[in-house]
Amino acid sequence: MDKILEALVSSSHSVPVKKAIVKKVVEAAEKEVTEEQCQALYGLTARLILLGEDAFQRQVGYQVLEAYARYHRAEFERFCSKEFIAGLLQQGYGPLDRKDPAVIDYVHSCLRLLISCPSVLEIFGVIQVEVLRMVCERPEPALCARLSTMLLDFVQCVPRDKSAALFCQQLVRTIGYFQCAASREQELREYVSQVTKVGALLQNIWKAEPATLLPSLQEVFAIISSTDPSFDPSIALASLVQHIPLQMITVLIKSLTTDQNVKDACMTQALCRMIDWLSWPLAQYVDTWVIALLKGLAAVQKFTILIDVTLLKIELVFNRLWYPIVRQGALAVLSHMLLSFQHSPEAFHLVVPHIVPLVQTLKSDGLPTSKAFLLQFTDLIHCMMYQYSGFPDLYDNILEAIKELPKPSEEKIKLILNQSAWTSQSNSLASGLLRITGKSETGKTGLINLGNTCYMNSIIQTLFMATDFRRSVLSLNLNGSHTLMKKLQLLFAFLAHTQRAAYAPRNFLEASRPPWFSAGSQQDCSEYLRFLLDRLHEEEKTIQALKLAKPPTAPAEAGANSNGAVQSSADAHRLAEDPPQGERGRKTLIEKMFGGRLSTGIRCMQCASVSEKEEPFSDLSLAFCPLATQGGSPSAEGGADVGKGPAAARQGPVSGGSESPDGLAKEKQAGLNGGTPPAERPAPDPPLTLPDLINYFLAPEILDEDNKYYCEHCASLQRAEKAMRVVEAPEYLILTLLRFSYDAKFHVRRKILDNVSIPLVMQLPVHRRAAPSRDGSRSSSPLQVDSPDSGENLAKKLKPSGREEAGAGGSRAGSEEAPAAVRPVTYVLSSVVMHSGMSSESGHYYCYGRNVSGADGGPLPELRPRGEEEAPDGSSAAAASPTGLTDSDPPACAALARQGADSLGQPARDWFLFNDSRVTFTSFPSVQNVTSRFPKDTAYVLIYRKQELRHSQAGGSPKGRRLSVEPPLQKELMDAITKDNKLFLQEQELNARARALQAASASCSFRPNGFDDNDPPGSCGPSGGGGGGGGFSTVSRLVF
Repeated sequence: MDKILEALVSSSHSVPVKKAIVKKVVEAAEKEVTEEQCQALYGLTARLILLGEDAFQRQVGYQVLEAYARYHRAEFERFCSKEFIAGLLQQGYGPLDRKDPAVIDYVHSCLRLLISCPSVLEIFGVIQVEVLRMVCERPEPALCARLSTMLLDFVQCVPRDKSAALFCQQLVRTIGYFQCAASREQELREYVSQVTKVGALLQNIWKAEPATLLPSLQEVFAIISSTDPSFDPSIALASLVQHIPLQMITVLIKSLTTDQNVKDACMTQALCRMIDWLSWPLAQYVDTWVIALLKGLAAVQKFTILIDVTLLKIELVFNRLWYPIVRQGALAVLSHMLLSFQHSPEAFHLVVPHIVPLVQTLKSDGLPTSKAFLLQFTDLIHCMMYQYSGFPDLYDNILEAIKELPKPSEEKIKLILNQSAWTSQSNSLASGLLRITGKSETGKTGLINLGNTCYMNSIIQTLFMATDFRRSVLSLNLNGSHTLMKKLQLLFAFLAHTQRAAYAPRNFLEASRPPWFSAGSQQDCSEYLRFLLDRLHEEEKTIQALKLAKPPTAPAEAGANSNGAVQSSADAHRLAEDPPQGERGRKTLIEKMFGGRLSTGIRCMQCASVSEKEEPFSDLSLAFCPLATQGGSPSAEGGADVGKGPAAARQGPVSGGSESPDGLAKEKQAGLNGGTPPAERPAPDPPLTLPDLINYFLAPEILDEDNKYYCEHCASLQRAEKAMRVVEAPEYLILTLLRFSYDAKFHVRRKILDNVSIPLVMQLPVHRRAAPSRDGSRSSSPLQVDSPDSGENLAKKLKPSGREEAGAGGSRAGSEEAPAAVRPVTYVLSSVVMHSGMSSESGHYYCYGRNVSGADGGPLPELRPRGEEEAPDGSSAAAASPTGLTDSDPPACAALARQGADSLGQPARDWFLFNDSRVTFTSFPSVQNVTSRFPKDTAYVLIYRKQELRHSQAGGSPKGRRLSVEPPLQKELMDAITKDNKLFLQEQELNARARALQAASASCSFRPNGFDDNDPPGSCGPSGGGGGGGGFSTVSRLVF
């Protein structure tokens, strides 16, 4: 029978004839056949299957084999012995090599026919040994796929116990050697199919024997981390990622990133090759694992690896976006890499040239998923252009290409950037000792206390939060300059763009510290602010003069010493003396932002002649009303004249630093000797408001007795009336509360702890310059109070005595005047500097601030000046004037009613608390209530921003709160920040490595980071800021 069949298949007969004869041979299998004939037929079928010249011969071989093996199983069992199978797997079959896939196919067919035979168990054992040996020989993808198919059908052939882990490791390494040289689509599909079959085998083994998973993953990492230049692992390893349980991601990444045995070069190589896996078409979760590893490396501060890999692979990841099958995963990785690479624009600029072509392709390819993908992609691009503004030549084409697509809001962009930075990554992957000192959730940068420098830190933060001033400073072209303004510009740039949680302003401190300030000692923040603004102003004036080729004019109040510092004077807070009329339009930046003008008028009450003078000011010093300092407590410094003008007597230094034991002792002793300690002063009822103090500052004053005025017209000392008016409102109004008084009896300076209510929005009466009437007198209308009882409260404080009232009435009888026009100028609170302490010799400064610009106006509420409210008898309250200047003063401008303030719609997290190194979110109610909760913490310096409020239309809404974007950084500033950010990342990495060396034996805990508004801010110290959180606990280390 075998002879006939062999002759038939090799004859020249037609195929139908051959098939008919083969059918007869197959049917004959049901009849009795001798063992010799069976063995001969089995041998023939083996030759036909393994050595057949064409597919027909191989098909005939399988048909005959299956038929005779089914009916003559005992004979087939003797033919297909374990020795025969071992011979096939070890030596092949005749000229057929043992590595030929046909051998595996034949063995696979034999196993299906022997499955019910007892001898198959012995064959399973032989195959277990042989497949392990075959895998160690790195078979080609086709053979490995056939082998995997057989093992998936017959799991009994998979090596067991210890051999199972070894088999998986060798199979993984075999995949690493896979290469595909095919270029045709069909060949590529076949290759992918082969790899998928091998991956399915590994998945099956990992599920059946979980102990084999970890050794397999160790082998994967060993392969992809290899630095051997002659070995380039196949990206086919990506097919395994989808089979790794996602719940293992945390422990695996933590084990990998914290293993001290893994060298940086190996980790870099591994990460690069994992990123290459994004090109594998059918891989799932590759992006998830890549991002997890990137975050894990950031958590343990291995920033050098992240920088190198990002710059090396960012273009490759971007190129994957062109292929729809891998596009989504590539975008996830690209987004994370770009958004986290915030210390430099280098990575983003590598892909900028490719953005426009990709956008155009996505718009026109017609794929249903392209539109949604394009929206995600443009959000990413907007974030990156916001982060690295200042490159219009690079971005113009991009903006044109995406102009029709929606743009995310600035708040959303800031949130995305803040959450994505390396220093903002979750540290759950790192131990307690490896916490990153990254920025707080606010995204703001703190300032390190350099030794009692909280006075400077608070002022710098308030100026930085003055949005329009900050943007103006950053927009200045000061390249190559070494001025103080250049140093301030650099400091502002660092506060806006550094990766550090807190920045140390050492250079600015040395350049801006007044000469009379001792290094390391406690100082007054208000005095420092005046000096700083005056120095910046004088510096710019000098530069302007040099540009005009005119010799610089020494300022009246300050001059430069040999070190470039500006000398102090009693009027150091003034911007400058009045410039010549022709130069008045050339204002410095400080004048534009903080400069205003006051008009001081004195009228002789005998002859009604008026002397009037205008003076510039950069801040107003507000004294407390007389009644607020009576009743056993010492009077305010300078009496009623304190804060009455630019040349008014100034308070002494208000120090910031650690609480001084000497100062506290003096105050305690004063209390024991009968004095009134500051904290025990009777509180005014109703409470004071900031408008109360401004009204007192602007209220007319009677000059009498020892303080009479010398009238040139009368040529003698006369009783007179002095009044002050604001005639030019500054863009930023700086208010300093004179909280410190001198006790002549005990020779100590006391702090006035009265709680002053701070309005969010108020209006300042500004008088237009108008020619005086016959006697030239003018009057000042006080600022009304935002409180139901404020009118009565202010009247008690400002009402003159009966003698003064009578005299004023007498002098008023024969005079008439034309009052100057008054317009209310609206101001919105921008920042508040708080002083925490019981005396002027000790304490600590911190500040509250928010971003508010001159365009942050809202609808103007309906206002009714309080001066025009009807009295109980029906008469107008404005008809009677307590000042005695006029029969009918101009109506006073009222502060915005509470609903007006609310109409601005302040976000709940719009305010920030800056306390040296620490920056936290807070709210306006916290600003208002801090003194009621912590009596020694009082507002000291306040900055208000002038607003342009528009009357709202019906159904109108407030004007937008912020300008769109910050000004672009100049290249010099960007280079300095990029350099420092790289240095910071290297410092963090070195510190993390140093701490990791002690991690095995260390056990410590840290105070949680952040600031709780329920706790007092504390005192000034040399370090400031908080540490990391959590404690250290060891975990079972998985070595990769």
